[in-house]
Amino acid sequence: MEKPNRFSQNTRADRKEPDRFRGSNAPDTEAEGHAAAGGCRLCPRECGADRIAGKRGRCGVSWKLRVARAALHMWEEPCISGREGSGAVFFSGCPLGCVYCQNREISHGERGEEISVERLGEIFLELQRQKANNINLVTAGHYLPQVCDALKLARSQGLVIPVVYNSSAYEKVESLRCLEGLVDVYLPDFKYISADLSEKYSRAPDYPQAAMAAIREMVRQRPRPQFDGRGIMTSGVIVRHLLLPGHVREAKKIVQYLHETYGEQIYISMMNQYTPMAAVAGDALLGRRVTKREYARLLAFAEEIGVEQGFYQEGGTAAESFIPEFGGQGVLSDN
Repeated sequence: MEKPNRFSQNTRADRKEPDRFRGSNAPDTEAEGHAAAGGCRLCPRECGADRIAGKRGRCGVSWKLRVARAALHMWEEPCISGREGSGAVFFSGCPLGCVYCQNREISHGERGEEISVERLGEIFLELQRQKANNINLVTAGHYLPQVCDALKLARSQGLVIPVVYNSSAYEKVESLRCLEGLVDVYLPDFKYISADLSEKYSRAPDYPQAAMAAIREMVRQRPRPQFDGRGIMTSGVIVRHLLLPGHVREAKKIVQYLHETYGEQIYISMMNQYTPMAAVAGDALLGRRVTKREYARLLAFAEEIGVEQGFYQEGGTAAESFIPEFGGQGVLSDN
C-alpha cells in the first residue's frame, strides 16, 4: 500500500511554466580536481581529509560514491512528489551529524552501495523512465563534483525532468555555485537560528550563518517559484523547518526570518514529523514527539505574520514508517 502524501499546501502563487534554462556553470574538470590540495574543503567543516586516498571526512565517507536507495518517493511536498512520485536518490554520509538524525542508518556512511559516476547518471535516467516527476538528490553535498558530472552525463543522454537538491543547507556558497544551471529546485532545511542550539544538537555553531548564506545563494539561482500545469514545481526554493520538541520559539524565529527576508520568493514548509530515535531516547525533549499544541502554535504564528506560500503536515506523521528502507533499492544495475 502506498503511504499517503504528508503535506497540505497554503498558497495563492500563480503557477507558470518555467523557462527551461539548461546551461551550466559547473566546471568541466575531473571530479577529483575539486578536492583541493590539503584535503577536502567541500563543506563548512573543511575537515581536510584526503578522501580521494580513501580517508573518511567528517561526512563519514571517502570520495567513492555511496548510494543507499534510488526509488520513487511519495512523501515529499505535493509539488515535489505529485501522484507519480519523486525520483529520490539517497546518498550515504552527512557532514552535519545531528544527534537526532531521522536517517541515521545512512548518515554515518555505514549503509549504501559504491557506484561510479556513470552508474549514477544511469540511475537518473532509470528514474525518469519510471515517470518520476523529478530527480531528488538527498544529502549529496559531500559528493558534489561527482554529482555534477553525473547530471551533465545524464543530460547529454536525455534527462529532461527537473532536478531537486535536497539539503541540510550546511553548504558552502562556492560549492553551490557549481550547481547553477544543473539544479532546478532547491529544497534546503533551516534547522536552527541559534548558534547554541546548533552546537548542542549538531556540533556546528556556524550552522545559522552557513545556512543563511546557502539559502541566499539558492534563491539567487532560482528566484521565482514556477510550476507546470500539474502543479509540479519546476523552478524555485522551498525551505523546510522540522519542528523539534520544546523548541517552538526557535521555529518561530526561523519562519519569521525567512518570511521577512524572502517573502513570496520562496515557500516555507513547516514539518511536525520529528520521530524520536534510539540515540536520543533518554533526552527530556528529543526523546518525545512534537505535541499537537506545539505544532498548532507554530502554524498560528505563521498565519499571523502573513505566510501565504507554505506547506504544513496533517495528522500523525511522527512514525518510523515514514522513514524509507535503505536496502539498496534501485542502486545497482540489473545488467
